[in-house]
Amino acid sequence: MHIFKHANFNFLRWRWQAALLSGLVIAAGLFVILTRGIPLGVEFSGGTNLIVRFSGPVTEDQIRRALQAVPHEVQSYGDAGANQLLIRLPQTAQTEQGASLSADVPKVEQMLKAGGLPAFKIEGTEIVGPTVGAELRRKAIYATLLSMLGITAWIAIRFRVSFALGSIIATFHDVFVTLSFLAFFQYEMSLNVIAAMLTMVGYSMNDMIVIFDRVRENTRLSRREPLESAINTSLNQTLTRTIITSGTVFIAVLALYLFGGEVLKGFAFTMLVGTIATTYSGWFIAPSLAIILSKKTSGVHARAVTPPVPAAPPEVLPQPPRKSKSQRKARA
Repeated sequence: MHIFKHANFNFLRWRWQAALLSGLVIAAGLFVILTRGIPLGVEFSGGTNLIVRFSGPVTEDQIRRALQAVPHEVQSYGDAGANQLLIRLPQTAQTEQGASLSADVPKVEQMLKAGGLPAFKIEGTEIVGPTVGAELRRKAIYATLLSMLGITAWIAIRFRVSFALGSIIATFHDVFVTLSFLAFFQYEMSLNVIAAMLTMVGYSMNDMIVIFDRVRENTRLSRREPLESAINTSLNQTLTRTIITSGTVFIAVLALYLFGGEVLKGFAFTMLVGTIATTYSGWFIAPSLAIILSKKTSGVHARAVTPPVPAAPPEVLPQPPRKSKSQRKARA
């Protein structure tokens, strides 16, 4: 199946505009992260999450007034008409105390009943201590870095070191763009989000491997073709495959985002942004980095050295004819 039978788009023409756009998005994301931060899920921050369903409409302000004696955070949960709220009780103790964490649940129930709110039911409880949260944070970082380094080493062996470096930088670009959008929309950093980011890393690397494999084939067929031209040709040859693959993933994840429920919201949102970011970087960021890091064309491995032109022999001036002995005597 070919969507574009004779695609001839100049992707590399827009590489600097794409780099500028990525820089602006990442800079804005870092600013939001430094000023507002990214909310950490209970898996990483520790504490207690309660999902409470009320029999009638309840506002967040009513919950705050009822729980004003304890530190807490309140946000809507699920559909607007479900009358569900998420109540988070942060863990402030320096040591993990399972008994005190469990005691927060009945304490919240008593406060909600005393606050004159409609009848309610606690439909979900999640309790994580600070020690477990710190360990999960550490393992999530290790898992992300090790997966990226392992795939990069394989690309360096299979293709070129410049391609591997371009791929790893482009993958970091995808991660930072995704983190920026998580900060923009204030989605929690949870284990589901980490799983989505690891999936995105693998998907990004797979896309780049397909493109770089085609680049290698094209440079073998035409050794005098510049690397920039070979990469642009390869991007056009894999364009249909990229659109079909990325489009299928995007539609599936979009359905998960719309109908998968509140628990999978963060995972689906991360995958949506990651799918767009990896496709975008595969077209503009990774090829540009590969060209910059290569600093040469793939079709010219050794430039032909023009042999020096031999110097012309010195000009020999004609010698005047020698006079005979009789002529010299007559002149004398």
